[in-house]
Amino acid sequence: MADQKKFVPFVSTETNMAEFTLKALIIGLVLAVVLGAANAYLGLKAGMTIAATYPAAVIGMALIKAMKGTILEENFTRTVGSIGESVAAGAIFTVPAFYIVFLDAQRRGVEVENFFMYGTTTAILIAGGILGIMFVALLRRVMVEDAELPFPESIAAAEIHKTGQKGGGGSLFLFGAMLFGGLIKAMGEFKIFSVYWEKFIIFSKQTITGTSFVGKGGMLVGSPNISPAYMGVGYIIGPRLASLNFSGSMLAWGLLTPMILYFLAPHIDINAIATSLMAANPGLAKDAAIDRAWVDTAYEVWKFIVRPIAIGGMLVGAIYTLWMMRKSLITGIKRSIGDVKKAAAGMEVDTPRNEKDISFTWILLGIISVAVATFLITRFIFDANFIVSVVAATLMIILAFFFAAVSGYLVGLMGSSNNPISGLTLTALVVTALIMVILGAHGHEGVATTLGVAAIVCVGAAVAGEMLQDLKAGHILGGTPWRMQIGDIIGVVISASVMFFVLKFLNDGDIANGLREGYEGGFGSKKLSAPQANLMAILSQGIVGGKMAWPLIIAGMMMGIGFILMKVKSPMLVCVGMYLPLETTFAIFIGGLMKGLVTRIVDKGKFSEKQKITVENMGILLASGLIAGEALVGLIFAGFAVGNMFPTAIFSRPSYLIGLIFLGMIGLVLVALPLNKGKNSKIA
Repeated sequence: MADQKKFVPFVSTETNMAEFTLKALIIGLVLAVVLGAANAYLGLKAGMTIAATYPAAVIGMALIKAMKGTILEENFTRTVGSIGESVAAGAIFTVPAFYIVFLDAQRRGVEVENFFMYGTTTAILIAGGILGIMFVALLRRVMVEDAELPFPESIAAAEIHKTGQKGGGGSLFLFGAMLFGGLIKAMGEFKIFSVYWEKFIIFSKQTITGTSFVGKGGMLVGSPNISPAYMGVGYIIGPRLASLNFSGSMLAWGLLTPMILYFLAPHIDINAIATSLMAANPGLAKDAAIDRAWVDTAYEVWKFIVRPIAIGGMLVGAIYTLWMMRKSLITGIKRSIGDVKKAAAGMEVDTPRNEKDISFTWILLGIISVAVATFLITRFIFDANFIVSVVAATLMIILAFFFAAVSGYLVGLMGSSNNPISGLTLTALVVTALIMVILGAHGHEGVATTLGVAAIVCVGAAVAGEMLQDLKAGHILGGTPWRMQIGDIIGVVISASVMFFVLKFLNDGDIANGLREGYEGGFGSKKLSAPQANLMAILSQGIVGGKMAWPLIIAGMMMGIGFILMKVKSPMLVCVGMYLPLETTFAIFIGGLMKGLVTRIVDKGKFSEKQKITVENMGILLASGLIAGEALVGLIFAGFAVGNMFPTAIFSRPSYLIGLIFLGMIGLVLVALPLNKGKNSKIA
C-alpha cells in the first residue's frame, strides 16, 4: 500500500487542464467509427481483431497537437477512439450468427424471421456496451490501483502520449501506411494484378492395394493473398502464432480436403459440373471449365465437411483456453464480488478529480435499463414467453458482470490483444442455451434468445476490457475517469449505431461479388469467413434447435483433444486456420515471417533496449496502418458492390506475378522502416 500512495500522475490533480472538449470528442468519435469498421472488416475476413489503442493514441495525438490541445485531450480522444474496436469485436463474434441461422432455415425451406436487422442489432450492441462501461465504472478504482496487474498495453499507450510531449510520435508513418495499404487494395480491385493464384492438381484414378476402395480427386494449391491487412495481422501476432494459424490451413487443404475428395471424387460427375459451368459462361473453354469444376468441388468439401470439423476443434480450443486461465478466471470472479463493496464504499464526496467515476446511482440505473431492454428484446422481438424473457435478462446481467470483471482482470494481466473474448462468449452461449432447453425454449425463438444474450455479454466483456485498459492509461496520465466513461458511452452509442451498416455492406458486397465470381457469398463464405459467428450459430442451433452435424463436430473435438495432448500452443488458432481460406492464412504467415526476420536482425545487431522498443512500436504502427488502409478501401468497394457498381477491370486476365512485386514491397515496408527507425534513434 505504501508504494501505491507514492503514485503521482503525469498531470497533477490540482492542474486545471482542458480534457472533455468538443474537438477531442469529435476526433474520438470519428476514430471509433473508422477503427471499429476496420476491425469489423478484418475480423470477418481473418477471424481476429487488433487492439485499436495504439493507432487511436498516435492519430489522436497528432490531430490534437496540431490544434494546440492538451495531453488530457489526447488521452480523452484515444479513450473514445479505441472503444469502436471492442464494439466491432463483440459484433462480429455474434451478430452475423443471426443471419447465418436465418439463411440455414431458408435453405431447409423453413419460414423464420430474420433478426439481422438494424434496430435489433443496434439495441444489442448499445446494451452490451453500456453494461460493460457501467460494470467497469463500478470496479475501476480497485482494479487500476492493483499492483499485481501490470497493464502492459496501458503503460505503452501512456508512454506514446508522454513521448509526444517531447516531440516524438509516428503519425506520419501510420498515415503513410494507411495510404499504401489502401492503394494496394484499390489496385487489386481494379484488376491491375491478381490478388491470388490457385490451381487444382488432379490425381490419377486408382484402387487402393488390398481393398475395393477406389480413389481419385486431387489437391488444391494456392498462393498468399496480396493483402496488406493480412500481412499486417501476421506481423502483429508474430511468427509463432502466424505459423500455428497457417498449420491449420495445411491440415485443411493438404490433408483433410484431398483425403475426403479422394474417396468422394469417383462418385462425382465432374464433366456434368463443367458442362453446366460452360453453359453459364459461354466463353469458358472445356479444360478451364473442368479445372473450375474441380476447384468448386474442393471448396464444397472444405465448406460443408472440413469446416464443421474445424468448429469442433474450435470448441475444444476455447474450452482449453479458459481452462488454462482458470486460476486467473477464478481469482477475477472472487475479486469482483468483493470489489463491488469496496467500490461503493469508496465513493466519497470529496474525491480527487482523477478518482471520480460516474455516480453509483447512475451506474445502477444503467444496469437496470439494460436488463429491461434485454427483457423487451427477447419478449417482443424474439417472441419468447414471459418466463424465458425474465430469465434471459437476469442471466445476462449475472454473466455480463462476471465476464466484464474477468475481462478487465485478464486485460490487466496480458493486455486487450490477448483477451479471450470469443472463449468467454462461447461459455455464456452454452450456459444460456442449456438453460433455454431446461425452460423448454425450443425453435427459432430459443436460438435467437440464446444468441441475443451471448451477444450482449460478448460486447459487454469486450468493451469492459478495452475501457479498463484506457482507464489505466488515463490513471497514469492524470485523466478524469468519469469524463472518460461518459465519452465512451457516447462512443459506444455512435459506433453501435453505424456498425450494422458496416456488417450489412460487407455481407451484401460479398454476396454481389460471389454472384459475379461464381461463389456463394455472404457471412461464412470463403472471402467473408466469420468463423466465431459460425461457431455461435452452429452451437445455438445444435443445443437449442437440435440441428447439428454431430459426427463432424465430434471428430473435430477429438482432433482438438489430440492437439492438446501434443501440447500445441494454441489449438484454437490452429482450428481457426482450418476454417479460413488458404490464401488468407498464407498471407498472415508471410507477415509473421517478416516480424520474425525483424526480430532476428534486432537480436543479432547491437540494438539498445530503447532502440528495440522503437523498432517494436514502429512495426506495430505500420502494420496497424496497413490494416486500417485496406479495410477502409475494402468497405468503400463493398458499398460499390452493393450498388452493383463494380470497378472497371484494367486487365481481363491480370497477372499474379505483378502482385508478387507488391507483396515484396509490403514486406520491405514492414522490415526496413522499423529497423531504420530503430537504428537512427538514440541508443541511450
